Amino acid sequence: MKLPIYMDYHATTPMDPRVFATMKPYFLETFGNAASRNHSFGWEAEEAVEKSRKQIASLIGATAKEIVFTSGATESNNLALKGVAEMYAEKGNHIITAATEHKAILDTCKRLEKHGVRVTYLPVQTNGLVDMEQLQAAITDKTILISLMYANNEIGVLQPIAEIGKLAKSKGVLLHTDATQAVGKVPVNVIKDNIDLLSLSGHKMYGPKGVGALYVRRKGPRVQLTAQMDGGGHERGMRSGTLNVPGIVGLGEACALCQAEMAEESKRLAHLRDKLRDKLQSELDETYINGAVDINYLGEHRLPNNLNISFAYVEGESLLMGINDIAVSSGSACTSATLEPSYVLKALGAGDDLAHSSIRFGLGRFNTEEEVDYVAAKVIDVVKKLRDLSPLYEMAKEGIDLSKVQWAAH
Repeated sequence: MKLPIYMDYHATTPMDPRVFATMKPYFLETFGNAASRNHSFGWEAEEAVEKSRKQIASLIGATAKEIVFTSGATESNNLALKGVAEMYAEKGNHIITAATEHKAILDTCKRLEKHGVRVTYLPVQTNGLVDMEQLQAAITDKTILISLMYANNEIGVLQPIAEIGKLAKSKGVLLHTDATQAVGKVPVNVIKDNIDLLSLSGHKMYGPKGVGALYVRRKGPRVQLTAQMDGGGHERGMRSGTLNVPGIVGLGEACALCQAEMAEESKRLAHLRDKLRDKLQSELDETYINGAVDINYLGEHRLPNNLNISFAYVEGESLLMGINDIAVSSGSACTSATLEPSYVLKALGAGDDLAHSSIRFGLGRFNTEEEVDYVAAKVIDVVKKLRDLSPLYEMAKEGIDLSKVQWAAH
């Protein structure tokens, strides 16, 4: 076993060597521009791109012509939201999303609000799921788009996307889902799930960074987007720019591997995740799983590789420093530079103290049983040491209700 141990697979994943091997020739020998139609270098590049389109489409139940290549999920989210808002402006100007979305959605919505788009940010229940009745009540005759993530990047909660899609369809509203964390980990099917637009990214599924895709439905209904990047009219006019052929080849291969191995891999990761949870909870009291459907059950509403757990009476940053040979996070990678408690956990109703004491474990393809044993033992040891130093923990153990204590100011 090698240290440090990586358990932050929701932030990014190491590239699978098989993906790298597939990409390599496209950097050196087959280096053509996929838009060059006059010679074999361009034809070979275009052929590789089209193969990749099919591999991605196959993983999510789409057709190859519905895949638009982007630089990653952030760009896909921007293209979906801004593209729909502009294209359907005459139909309406209302978008519905949730308070627990990734910043790539929330910040895009904030930008759209400056341009006159109305956005409803739905709250979530304590389990992290949106309330279907609240969602239905939020839809108006001006609603053009619902954008809700498939799987949450912090707490791993899976929204009931098929049900949400059915509701959207019945109201003539488009559904976009940021499925970056879900694709390749759980079965996603754009037809069964009634999805009109879907964002995904290469580096969350053992592929390269800097490449992603947006699925855009072609029929029933045909979704139209206003391009956000102008140029040579690449990607059927939806996204101009010379295609990143090696990246696209890697994304396709990563999708093909996920499709072949997902069922087995998910089972293995759920086993490792449950083992980690059981070890932690058998040795430590006052631990709380965030976003579980019920505290003892991490079932179908959660990604198989996610464990987000709060250790009461322990400061998350101190815990991270104590386990500095293990890569985990106390929020999402995009907001980990701030010391603010996670806005996702706050949306679940967690108090500042619990939100500050939470750690996200993201397990992945290259983690082992041995690593899980080491991580569990190390976390237990550090949490116990930190609690020994905590007067609050001592008071709580003595049965003092901390919420009723009057703290004297200096």
